[in-house]
Amino acid sequence: MNLRRDVFQAIADPTRRAILLLLSTQSMTAGAIASNFDTARPTVSKHLQILTECELLNQEQNGREMYYHLNPNKLKEIADFIEPFQKMWDDRFNKLEDIMKAYQSKK
Repeated sequence: MNLRRDVFQAIADPTRRAILLLLSTQSMTAGAIASNFDTARPTVSKHLQILTECELLNQEQNGREMYYHLNPNKLKEIADFIEPFQKMWDDRFNKLEDIMKAYQSKK
């Protein structure tokens, strides 16, 4: 049975989020990524596998090395999903700010 990885479960893990941040500026090999963590390299490789299965990362062979880089299209899908929630919370915080300002002005 082939289970499809959930992208939101993937980004829920702090190590995987840290990997995404590392790769936000440049492509890196698994070894270079692993050198930034205090965990075993196979553990980092498992994180890379999950991020790749979720299509958050792409792999590119360059000689003998495999480089990982962000898939901006998949990240945009996540951002597009989150955007309405961000607007909702911005609206709520703006209303709260208005209430607090009104309260302060009555003092």
